[in-house]
Amino acid sequence: MLTLNSSEVPVLIGIAVLLVLAGVLVVALLVRTGRRGSAPQIPTPPSDETPPSGELPPSGEAPREVDGASAPPEPAAAPASALREVPAPTAGRLVRLRERLARSGSPLGARILGVLSRDHLSEDDWDELEETLLLADVGAGPTAELLDALRTRARVAGLDDPATTRAVLREQLVALLDPNLDRSLGVQPGTDDTGAHVPAVVLVVGVNGTGKTTTVGKLARVLVADGRSVVLGAADTFRAAAADQLATWGSRVGVPTVRADRDGADPASVAFDAVRTGRREGMDVVLVDTAGRLQNKAGLMDELGKIVRVVTREAPLTEVLLVLDATTGQNGLSQARVFAQVAAVTGIVLTKLDGTAKGGIVVQVQRELGVPVKLVGLGEGPDDLAPFDVEAFVDGLLGA
Repeated sequence: MLTLNSSEVPVLIGIAVLLVLAGVLVVALLVRTGRRGSAPQIPTPPSDETPPSGELPPSGEAPREVDGASAPPEPAAAPASALREVPAPTAGRLVRLRERLARSGSPLGARILGVLSRDHLSEDDWDELEETLLLADVGAGPTAELLDALRTRARVAGLDDPATTRAVLREQLVALLDPNLDRSLGVQPGTDDTGAHVPAVVLVVGVNGTGKTTTVGKLARVLVADGRSVVLGAADTFRAAAADQLATWGSRVGVPTVRADRDGADPASVAFDAVRTGRREGMDVVLVDTAGRLQNKAGLMDELGKIVRVVTREAPLTEVLLVLDATTGQNGLSQARVFAQVAAVTGIVLTKLDGTAKGGIVVQVQRELGVPVKLVGLGEGPDDLAPFDVEAFVDGLLGA
């Protein structure tokens, strides 16, 4: 065993202290040398295409994922106004109907002229004329009036000349259609007793299958073409696609649509909200589409009466338009009678009128209801709805 004397202990302690200090110096030198030998770390700037994780692009929009890769946001969409369609002017639209009727041979006018152009009109010929007019849904009363007038002219001046025959028939048909009826649409906004703005309110009614919702969409285009501001009310809450269809029509020309947030909602409530929106936004016209209903369904007709009552609490109805299919004839007339009782119809819209042999329904429905045909559907195009003009229609029937 190694033993140390008292004189050696201080020496060993001094050596140990020196060794510890030397070790500390070596470690410090190594650390300092390592730092000098490494290249400085320069932060890499973010790429223009890929923002750093957790950071938004300069626009403030979140990055959009495209096929799993981060990509910059798309450019802003063009303003809605730049995408709107411009409806065709309403002036001259009925000229197209006249041209179509002339090209189709106008079954009603061609048959009448064919009989009247015969050399000598026998009783059988007059019977044939009567049958032709009745089949065209002119109605018994108007048919008797027209035949009496034609018989008188035939006895007094004769109908031997085709040009004279056409002129006489044209004159009598124009008289039957009554060109003096006011066919303007009630779409002028007004004010209430306090001076507040009140839009014109147009209620559109009719049975299923007459093209009512499409007619409302086309009517919106007519009003926009005439410079009116419009809001649509989708009060047909029972047919799931009706509100979508109406909103699509409106969006094409920049017209908003008020609709229910669920199927089967109260249609009177939707109609009321549409009118209130029209007042608040200062719109010229509120067009309210209602559900198609059969005239013999008491419950549905009562519901229509409720819509009328509720809407008029907010603003008066300036127009109630009944949409009729011109090809339905007398059935359409029975529909018109019931709707007129419930909703106080002020005007008729006849759809599917071009090329039909049932054009006489124009005369009959006006006589029965005492209200004019104001608009006619000319075809399937978005702008194939025109204000009704008596003379242009008769000229189309006669192929003029």
